[in-house]
Amino acid sequence: MTTITTRTVTYPADGLMMVGHLAIPSGTGRRPAVLLGPEGPGLNDVQRDRADALAELGYVALAFDLHGGHWFTDPQEMLARVMPLLADPGRMRAIGHAALDVLRGEPRTDPGRIAAIGYGTGGAIALELGRDGVDLRAIGTVNGLTTGEPGETARIRCPVWAGVGSEDPIMPPAQREAFTAEMQAAGVDWRLVVYGGALHAFHHPPVDQTVLPGVGHHPRHAERAWRDVLGLLAECLPVAR
Repeated sequence: MTTITTRTVTYPADGLMMVGHLAIPSGTGRRPAVLLGPEGPGLNDVQRDRADALAELGYVALAFDLHGGHWFTDPQEMLARVMPLLADPGRMRAIGHAALDVLRGEPRTDPGRIAAIGYGTGGAIALELGRDGVDLRAIGTVNGLTTGEPGETARIRCPVWAGVGSEDPIMPPAQREAFTAEMQAAGVDWRLVVYGGALHAFHHPPVDQTVLPGVGHHPRHAERAWRDVLGLLAECLPVAR
């Protein structure tokens, strides 16, 4: 591992001033980069820590924001913000592109070597960037197995890895099947890992607030999903030492 520097970055998107977290490895040369998207409630220290962990491995990592620096503690308020967003691919893409511009604008970033990883809503945004034809080396989505507009998934030009809990009521078997059918029909190099017994947001440590039904932490699978994400990056976006 390597020492890192971090800083807060602000940028406009979706009519808000987003507050992202940029983590950069030591050194001077350009590095492969990872765009990291949070789940529906917003950006918190869990994703900031993941960005830091990626920087320690040699990646430039940007944990991007969804809600203008806000973290939703009320599930219904979160849904009121997130559900219209998930129904609007153009808005999701705009949020993703704004963050991607920040990441590409970092001098340490190799703009030709970027992956997009996301959780829940952040994973849906990563997929929409691929459907928009963005040149990415890999896409990873945990719990965000969304489908897109007909024909656009064929614009994804990189491997897609997806992870989901077997007992996730928000991403039930029918949604998983629709997602994989779309990927297969579009000729995408895709993988799906179903984590047995896990609920929605199984990767996120418990929070001291009300959560939606079907949400719950699964420590063992959380570790496995993170290792799987790192495996995707090691395969598609290796860090030269």
